[in-house]
Amino acid sequence: MSPDTGCPGPAGPTTAADYLPTDGGRSNRQRMLAGEWYVADDPENARIAAHARRELARYEHAFNEGAPDAAKHLRSAIPHLGEDVVLLPPVRVDYGENLTIGPGTFANYGLTALDVAPIRIGANCQLGPNVQLLTPVHPLEPAPRRARLESADPITIGDNVWFGGGVIVCPGVTIGDDCVIGAGAVVTRDIPAGSLAVGNPARVIRTLDDTTFRPHRH
Repeated sequence: MSPDTGCPGPAGPTTAADYLPTDGGRSNRQRMLAGEWYVADDPENARIAAHARRELARYEHAFNEGAPDAAKHLRSAIPHLGEDVVLLPPVRVDYGENLTIGPGTFANYGLTALDVAPIRIGANCQLGPNVQLLTPVHPLEPAPRRARLESADPITIGDNVWFGGGVIVCPGVTIGDDCVIGAGAVVTRDIPAGSLAVGNPARVIRTLDDTTFRPHRH
């Protein structure tokens, strides 16, 4: 029983070591990169995350001051950037090195890309403000969650995709080429290419192609 609440205390394993296999001393970082359960206290993970935070803080300052070295700091934090990528600060990542962004992509203010698992954004995408790309997964069960176990599933976004402001993409989702995701949508499952999807959870309401374009909006 819990002495504070009178409720039953946790039973069974209560530390991460109780859940993780003994497999030759692999690090938590190695487990993370393999897409397995791990604990996010690996020293190498901490070093990479700290580097990304520092460089993105420098990028934001340099960008706001119009300094010529702004792009250098952005690429130091996120090495896998295509040509002509524009990310308006602030930008937030877990590690940066697991994020790949194709050429010509633009992200408005406040992109959050939690790249515990790989995040791939295609070419010529347009992301509205405060988009969140979230790969981490935590156990639903209380005891392993209390033990700080974590995993992650990759996110893949195709070419020429447009996200409205505040879109949230959940772990393991793939969004095909030429999609439009409406503002505020929460994408919990794959979206096929050429789709307009809206809502929470996001659902496809229309298929898009060039024949639907109207030169005059009114």
